[in-house]
Amino acid sequence: MGAAAAEHVSAPFYQPQGREIELFQHAWKRQLPVLIKGPTGCGKTRFIQHMAAKLGRPLYTVACHDDLTAADLVGRHLIGDGETYWNDGPLTRAVREGAICYLDEVVEARKDTTVVLHPLTDDRRILPIERTGETLQAPPEFMLVVSYNPGYQNLLKGMKPSTRQRFVSMRFDYPDEETEKRIVQKETGADEAIIERLVTLATSMRSLKDHDLEESASTRLLVYAADLIKDGFAPMEACRAAMVEPLTDEPETVEALMEVVAAVLGDLGE
Repeated sequence: MGAAAAEHVSAPFYQPQGREIELFQHAWKRQLPVLIKGPTGCGKTRFIQHMAAKLGRPLYTVACHDDLTAADLVGRHLIGDGETYWNDGPLTRAVREGAICYLDEVVEARKDTTVVLHPLTDDRRILPIERTGETLQAPPEFMLVVSYNPGYQNLLKGMKPSTRQRFVSMRFDYPDEETEKRIVQKETGADEAIIERLVTLATSMRSLKDHDLEESASTRLLVYAADLIKDGFAPMEACRAAMVEPLTDEPETVEALMEVVAAVLGDLGE
């Protein structure tokens, strides 16, 4: 795994859907870890980036995957210039710096990572580093945030209840239509009439229950489609590339979804 670099950026745009900002601020102030659940593309990562900037803390983001180990998070000894030296992982750097460490899709990581996270998610707030003999005490500014998509959970990759109960939990979903319009408008500056049609299309696609889609059209995909149309692509072409093809590899399902696109956008032309 490549080293995760701390992000120091101005607060990116985020449109609140409820009191999630206040809840996150309370958790950070009270030194509580946070778990965010929600579907792909609904704004989880953008929210964390916004809050890190709002709180003035560096952010280490780790995209978890099947091969991610505890050593990838904590660090390991490396060999260079004829000698062995210790290299901190992103979790360790975040603890040392009082940063926010965000583990995206944490249930994808190998199970040994849970052992590392537990001491940081109770009142000890410590990170034992066995290979160096250190035990780091997390400063008040440090925060651990994890996320996952409940729709992908299965018996092998679900988060254990004993781990979930260590976190303040927040559930995200796709925004209501008016909020989604504001988000896409802010992100793209596209024509309001086009945005309204795209949001209507996304709502229609999300209501489909008979096409065996693993995911539905996300707000992220809406932004992609609006950008394509703004840059001169025909609406049908843009929606196929940004809102249909990313959802399925099955030609029959693609055509069925394109029928929905045509019903909503057909009069706008090819």
